[in-house]
Amino acid sequence: MGRKEENIKKAQALMGQIEMIRNIGIAAHIDHGKTTLSDNLIAGAGMMSEELAGKQLLLDYDEQEQARGITINAANASMVHSYEGKEYLINLIDTPGHVDFGGDVTRAMRAVDGCIVVVCAVEGVMPQTETVVRQSLKEKVKPILFINKVDRLINELKVTSEQMQQRFIKIINEVNSLIKKMVPEEFKNDWIVKVEDGSVAFGSAYYNWAISYPYMQKTNINFNDIYNYCKNKDQKTLAKKAQIHKVLLDMTIGHMPSPIEAQKYRIPHIWHGDIESNIGQAMTKCSSKGPVSLMVTKILMDPHAGEIAVGRLFSGRLERGMELKVVGMPKKNRVQQVAMSVGADRITVEHLDAGNITAVSGLKDAIAGSTATSDDEMEAFERIVHYSDPVVTVAIEAKHMKDLPKLVEVLRTVAKADPSIHVEINQETGEHLLSGMGELHLEITQYRIINEHGIDIVASEPIVVYRENIERKGGPFEGKSPNKHNRFYLEVEPLEPEILKTMQSGEISAASGGKIKDSKVLARQLQDLGMSKLEAKGVKLFHNSNMFIDVTKGIQYLHETIELCIQAFQEAMDRGPLAAEKCMGLKVRLVDAKLHEDSIHRGPAQVIPAVRSAIYGAMCVAERILLEPKQTVFINTPQDLMGNATREMQQRRSVIEDMKQEEDMATIVSKAPVAEMFGFASAIRSATGGRALWTTEFSGYERVPRELQSEVVADIRKRKGLKPEPYDAKYYEA
Repeated sequence: MGRKEENIKKAQALMGQIEMIRNIGIAAHIDHGKTTLSDNLIAGAGMMSEELAGKQLLLDYDEQEQARGITINAANASMVHSYEGKEYLINLIDTPGHVDFGGDVTRAMRAVDGCIVVVCAVEGVMPQTETVVRQSLKEKVKPILFINKVDRLINELKVTSEQMQQRFIKIINEVNSLIKKMVPEEFKNDWIVKVEDGSVAFGSAYYNWAISYPYMQKTNINFNDIYNYCKNKDQKTLAKKAQIHKVLLDMTIGHMPSPIEAQKYRIPHIWHGDIESNIGQAMTKCSSKGPVSLMVTKILMDPHAGEIAVGRLFSGRLERGMELKVVGMPKKNRVQQVAMSVGADRITVEHLDAGNITAVSGLKDAIAGSTATSDDEMEAFERIVHYSDPVVTVAIEAKHMKDLPKLVEVLRTVAKADPSIHVEINQETGEHLLSGMGELHLEITQYRIINEHGIDIVASEPIVVYRENIERKGGPFEGKSPNKHNRFYLEVEPLEPEILKTMQSGEISAASGGKIKDSKVLARQLQDLGMSKLEAKGVKLFHNSNMFIDVTKGIQYLHETIELCIQAFQEAMDRGPLAAEKCMGLKVRLVDAKLHEDSIHRGPAQVIPAVRSAIYGAMCVAERILLEPKQTVFINTPQDLMGNATREMQQRRSVIEDMKQEEDMATIVSKAPVAEMFGFASAIRSATGGRALWTTEFSGYERVPRELQSEVVADIRKRKGLKPEPYDAKYYEA
């Protein structure tokens, strides 16, 4: 029996011993060496050939990942490691570093309890490093630090041994200041990374060595030795003396909590049901005897087995053939296969206990982010809040008419597998709209539709997604029903920034799903944020970070009509009056209504147009404004090319926010509209002779400059087949 088979057998034996399990993620800025590190850990644990480790990139098994040399999917692998005479099972998830795939990182963090944050010794802490630390701490996932590419620091930057250590201290301090800023209160002092307790390691994933303070004590290797090995190009000897998988997996087992420990504090944070209930207790104790609760964090498409749901089993025992309900879906699904993963391979097992990460086939209704359970009464896990919205859209159509029905099916599948992709099938124009986090995200999704699903498609040029808002308060505006028997009076005003921010971060209960679970708790939260008592009690619905409030008193028949008013509000927020884009950050108040006593005269065909017109009219009075998505762009460039890089940014309507200089490198931080960033990659390369490195990060929506608004609105309206000029308030009075 080979080493791999032997290890798989051991892994299967350990799956039921929960205190011997560690679930960890690897996260970092793009190109800081996550996948190379994952490879070496898997090889060291005997799950792949050691010669290929770091070169094969086992977890980048997707064709596009290999072609582009980046990680696109979060991939997982299970392995066994001995520590202090005991064997442990480690479930590892390697996550993408490119900002366009940040959604995958957020979802992976839900499945793990600890995270190895990888930082390149040369580049130091980068914007995406900050994002991944924030994502892990928001999910109450404990971070430890690995400083990678130490060999490059010595051989390329030619630093001295003292300078090398100063660089390490600087990186550790920066990571700790990020942790202090965002760490949950109860772990304020426990989760800081320190060299002396072994929660920081240094090394080179490519050359297969690493060192930590406890390992230095054991082997008598110190920083000067490391410096000399690297300088003398003898990293092979170093890799034998300080094997990367031993150092890092020891560090993982020593510092990361087991599922039993972690679920005590993570469950109340990610699940807001009744902790005292049967399922609440089973999850908090990570018990295999309770009902099954599985949080699906990813859907993989397998050409043979169909859809595979990958996720964390928080309680219960998962068995082949059992029936599970996906919360929110009417029917139960039957589990066809239960498996553990090693990269692209899945090893089928008969059953799996709580605390493990698993791959399940047969859950047809599951999407990434859904909850599967054997308890019909279970509440779903909290919605996973992503840090950016899909901001770039392409319209796609099938090249051949015969592929049209299949294309609709494939788009649904694509949206299931990647919730960061938003698919909209416009019934009126027959367009299929695909929205993603950026150009690269959409390119790869289109590649998958063509090559994995075999459909030839034609895509439009990328278009930017805008949002609508208003300048000030507007209304009350009267909306009459077509039969003139019903009248509604509505006011609109911009939402308070504090409340909007809390809604977007998912902290307001029910802001995620729209429907309100507990109106008293919600009213209290809103009052704490400065909303008046009357308004806070009248909140009926959240929709796309807009709020519908009923502040009327004692209006006859309104309780029968309010659902239709809510429906009209949703329609108005999905398609604003300025450019038929979605609205955001609006507070819509129903202040009065006059209703016909006969219910036949106040049906959907009367109420919906009346309320919608009143909202649109009030928005016209309040002066409509268009918001555009912005990106923060970080550029690292040699100092002599700094002028070229800033010139390139200034041509793109950007605002330079910060400039730093360190040795001969300059860092430029600017904020630019997404609409101006198309083709930026080739432009910045030619402006700097390919010597600039850059990253982008979504930074929210801001107002389109006044002088450009009418031109942008006219372009959007023409594209959507509407007349270029938006209607004014008079039109909605009729």
